[in-house]
Amino acid sequence: MDILLNKLREVSFSVLPITILVIILNFTVVPIDNEMLARFIIGAMLVIIGLGIFLFGAHIGIRPIGNLMGETIARTDRVYIVIILGFILGFMINIAEPDLQILANQVQVASDNLISGSTFLIVVSIGVGIMVATGLLRILYGKALNRIFTFVYFIIFILGLGTIQEILAIAVDASGATTGAMTTPFILALSYGIAQTRGGSTSEEDSFGIVGLASAGPIFAVMTMGIVAKITGIQGQTQAFVPNVGIISPYINILPRLLRESVVTILPITILFLLFNSFRFKLSRRGRNTILKGLLYTYIGLTLFLVGVNAGFMEVGREMGEGIASLDNILLLPGLGLLLGMVVVLAEPAVYVLTEQVEEVTAGHIKRKAILFTLSLGIALAVAMSMLRIMIPSLKLWHFLLPGFTIAAILSYRVPPIFVGIAYDSGGVASGPMTATFILAFAQGASNVVPTANVMVDGFGVIAMVAMMPLVAIQILGMIFKITAGKEV
Repeated sequence: MDILLNKLREVSFSVLPITILVIILNFTVVPIDNEMLARFIIGAMLVIIGLGIFLFGAHIGIRPIGNLMGETIARTDRVYIVIILGFILGFMINIAEPDLQILANQVQVASDNLISGSTFLIVVSIGVGIMVATGLLRILYGKALNRIFTFVYFIIFILGLGTIQEILAIAVDASGATTGAMTTPFILALSYGIAQTRGGSTSEEDSFGIVGLASAGPIFAVMTMGIVAKITGIQGQTQAFVPNVGIISPYINILPRLLRESVVTILPITILFLLFNSFRFKLSRRGRNTILKGLLYTYIGLTLFLVGVNAGFMEVGREMGEGIASLDNILLLPGLGLLLGMVVVLAEPAVYVLTEQVEEVTAGHIKRKAILFTLSLGIALAVAMSMLRIMIPSLKLWHFLLPGFTIAAILSYRVPPIFVGIAYDSGGVASGPMTATFILAFAQGASNVVPTANVMVDGFGVIAMVAMMPLVAIQILGMIFKITAGKEV
């Protein structure tokens, strides 16, 4: 119970900044309907409660499952088993990811059904499965993470040369949406279990990096889909914005659907655990029941969190984006993007899972507050630059992503190896459900109002920017650690 109370307290301090910011904006530059504001405040409370319960459930349920499966994989000497298990685990966990389902629906609507949401989900999940299997093989065979990332992103760069900019935007957004509230805790625990069981001098750095690899899979998978299917002529449009009516009724109306969707999200990992426990883990009844109880907490927390985000946050993000973009002051949109980016990452559930593991694996040497502060600054710049891209037609997504990934690749050969894995994992965890709903809705609202913007090109891409900046920011933090350690010697 103490763990649950601590989680709720931490989450409260993280969600309150974005709540206060929206309230201040309501009473200053972008007034919103009183009912919408009331729904937003209720949504904020549900996000706090839901996120706290989710993190508690992940702590006693998802993490132990991932660790056990990681230990099982580490003990096998058959490559084909590692590849098959890695692909199945990556595919099954990711296809149920709430962030990805949100993005798939937005892609289908924005592309006027040219890209099917279900096809998008399957293609992205295949990419994740391939890269999770690759990540597991990397740990078992002790290959350098920076070289693998360099090779993977070189392939992505080559594919990008033949990809239209609409497909590029949704491909890199899928990269960020993939590693959300469900996928990240499991994959982190999986890599931790393998690294700790395998042991050796690189066990710390091997505990990180698979999330980063998993988030690269959707990019080449969606690009390949676009090239093979010869998708062209996408006419971007935003989903018709119909504000909710009432204060409580929107929550009541959306609750049954999200209860069902959360079951779909939790079910794959529950089935996998029960199967593995029957044939491999063979836990005591108490150990099995504790994990099942954790999965139940995860289900309840995830449902409450998604209800709060979908019924209270998304429409406010869209309204704020349209309102700010309609004003004459050109500095307001990137300025507000800077503030939103700074506070929204603090409310991402997967960020807490990662930072806790960083502090645990490094025995407190790398403080979670240092990671959080660095992520906050990096993502603030990412959202601000995304707003500039919406406002200035000559600025393209690749103008930011190409230099960003190039700098990240160069830094990966200059910083301590553990920071390479943390940086690429951070790129995945930073772009979770808050980004996929509030920030993406904000960007699409702004692109809907700016006359020169195209929603398929400019409305998407913000998740990709959020996923890219931590790669640079965290590795710069690694350089600072390296320089500081050198001075102390």
